[in-house]
Amino acid sequence: MAQVEWADNRFHNPFPNKDMQHTILQEIVILLAVSVIAVAAFRRLNLPPILAYLFVGVLVGPHGWGWIADTEGTRFIAEFGVVFLLFTLGLEFSLPQLVAMRRDVFGLGGTQVVLTMLVIGVTAWLLGTSGEAAIVIGGALALSSTAIVIKQLSEQIELNSRHGRLSVAILLFQDLAVVPLLIVVPVLAGQGETSLTMELGLALAKGVVVLAAMLAIGHWLLRPIFHEIARSHSSELFTLAVLLFALSAAWTTHLSGLSLALGAFLAGMMLGETEFRHQVEADIRPFRDVLLGLFFITVGMLLDIHALPGVIHWVLLVLVGLIVLKILLITLLCAGIGHEKGVALRTGITLAQGGEFGFALLSLAFGDGIISETDSQIVLAAIILSMALTPALIRYNGHVAKFVFASTYGSDRQKAQAEIDAANKNLKDHVLICGFGRIGQNIARFLEQENFRYTALDLDPVRVREARAAGQNVNYGDSTHREILEAAGLMRAKVLVLSFDDNRATEKILQQAKQLRPDIPVLVRTRDDSSLDNLLASGATEVVPETLEASLMLSSYVLMLLNVPVKRIVKHVQDVRTNRYKILRQFFPGREMTDITGANVSREGLHSVEITNGAFAVGKTLREMKLDACSISITGLRRGDNIVTNPGMDTRLQTLDVVVLYGTPEDLEHAEAILLRG
Repeated sequence: MAQVEWADNRFHNPFPNKDMQHTILQEIVILLAVSVIAVAAFRRLNLPPILAYLFVGVLVGPHGWGWIADTEGTRFIAEFGVVFLLFTLGLEFSLPQLVAMRRDVFGLGGTQVVLTMLVIGVTAWLLGTSGEAAIVIGGALALSSTAIVIKQLSEQIELNSRHGRLSVAILLFQDLAVVPLLIVVPVLAGQGETSLTMELGLALAKGVVVLAAMLAIGHWLLRPIFHEIARSHSSELFTLAVLLFALSAAWTTHLSGLSLALGAFLAGMMLGETEFRHQVEADIRPFRDVLLGLFFITVGMLLDIHALPGVIHWVLLVLVGLIVLKILLITLLCAGIGHEKGVALRTGITLAQGGEFGFALLSLAFGDGIISETDSQIVLAAIILSMALTPALIRYNGHVAKFVFASTYGSDRQKAQAEIDAANKNLKDHVLICGFGRIGQNIARFLEQENFRYTALDLDPVRVREARAAGQNVNYGDSTHREILEAAGLMRAKVLVLSFDDNRATEKILQQAKQLRPDIPVLVRTRDDSSLDNLLASGATEVVPETLEASLMLSSYVLMLLNVPVKRIVKHVQDVRTNRYKILRQFFPGREMTDITGANVSREGLHSVEITNGAFAVGKTLREMKLDACSISITGLRRGDNIVTNPGMDTRLQTLDVVVLYGTPEDLEHAEAILLRG
């Protein structure tokens, strides 16, 4: 057979060079291996994965060990990490939330971003950088790390605190400010004879036109299209459609001379207004996390550790200047609009770092030649170091505020405490409700119908104001604080009810309440049964999981429709509750996916094991198998058509028996191995 001449211009070899294939595969394996080790190590140290990816990039990149080349292809793929990050940001964008927080978001957040950009930009320009580079540096350093701040505040149960709410409001504006900054950077890189003002105006006009066109398409076409896709009940088709829409939107803005990330943000915002928002977020998260990790690795590759010794003094100067400037500026702004000085300082400390969107701006500006290599190295290193310091800064911001403002910090809380105490000083044998959301309000209605007195604590100022205007005894206060519980009359209360779904806060309140009143009955609401045992061990009298109670109610109605006597139904329900929902907590998980990063996700389930011919367990009793050593429970045994619930330990196993086990996936796998292979 004659060989095909691939050198002929009419033909192109569809098979890439094998050496090239091996190189790409080798780089992927190296990246995955080092990333797994680094992320695992950083999580053990309670450091964010972002820092692990940056470390990996520094380590294996061209300026480190040189295992991975920093190519245009790698950067292009990594840019999709930012695309999907902006897409998920658009999904979370809520116009009603923005309107409710408009004073802090636009007033406080907008002023912070503008002033920080102005101070840093002017300073950089005076130190010799170009005007375009100064704008990029100012924009990059004005932004803080949404990912690290939200995670750390959540872990410390401070998201709903005063400084937590202020931090979230400022972060929200910073996230929104990324969009115009992404528009500005390409304009700064491509200006020619036309003035910068004209270029910026043209870019903003393009942005408005593209925004209007995409919102119109989303309003008229998006929901009907996704309704049709959802009717197919195909998760694969749904995921493909989401990817197509996100990338098509990014491609559209890119063709119009704007950034890929801007189109992704608009796509996410449009899908965020539909009922498919949560499903879209769940489907897109694996792509976002992997590609975003690759993006941070490529950012780490840009950091030249060999060049750092020559500019380390500038890096440290920028680092200290950034942290001090942000702390002072945000503290003064927050205090200037009436917030307590200690709260203002805690907000400033929380947002004192650079952020992941700063990397996106720097990466885009460096690729377009706006910022010099030396300047980019200095700013890049300063942002990375500031992010590394962030967990410690946030962890101890309360101690710093108390030290600096020892005489005044806590005055607002003391004022709130005095108001709560004055409102409840005559209450006795009342019910104290922590959390006045839908469930807390429903509990209050039943108490009112039976003429029982109650008082409630909540951290939503709008909800508290409206409920108080309606004549309900609700107070603004953080129930995780001992003094607030005492002011609400915990020492005189008959029952304490924790009605919100936050297991960390719930455990903290339980600890405080049981120290003050070990004898008080505490009822706890939770979403599922994953933290039931922990909450009971922390002192809860009863824990009411929503999912299990829904199962009970539905089962009761089914039995009533089947004419089962009400007394028997009530007995079934009482038995289940007396046994702490044990029977309802045992189920076959099937193909359900569990979030291994969530601490409150139950991983236990049922598993059936068939005793095959020649299995180790044939002829042996359940006691002889010693399966209790595997931390599993034997809940049933099927032999032919006979089903035995909770079989005795002297039951001797036979071929084709099916043993039903309950436990974690690891323990179930171990027990199955013992039954089949010994």
